[in-house]
Amino acid sequence: MTGAAVPNIAKVLARVVVDDLDKAIPLYQALSGAEEVQKFGHGTVELASVGPFLLLRAEGAEGYTDRTATILVFDVAPVVRDIELAGGEIIEGPSPGPNGERLVARHPDGSVFEYIAVPNA
Repeated sequence: MTGAAVPNIAKVLARVVVDDLDKAIPLYQALSGAEEVQKFGHGTVELASVGPFLLLRAEGAEGYTDRTATILVFDVAPVVRDIELAGGEIIEGPSPGPNGERLVARHPDGSVFEYIAVPNA
């Protein structure tokens, strides 16, 4: 079995594509109990992190809706190693992102995940 002896996953975020961030945020705050909301952009996408939810708004959301979840990790290097050893593929990255080094990977089962390194999570 491969994998790190120390857990590398800090948090898993459910990805939700919305038409309007400002209208969607209150519901996801109520559901999660999160008071703090972090809004940011990446390319043409507007995002908001609300508790365990990552809300996305984009004119052309294709390329963002294919991902199962966003996974926050302490280090992307073990992710690359484990995915490649399992027969998966790195689709994008690793490269800098608005919140840390990121990559997008397709697992051998076909599921697609975004991974973001947040060393201080």
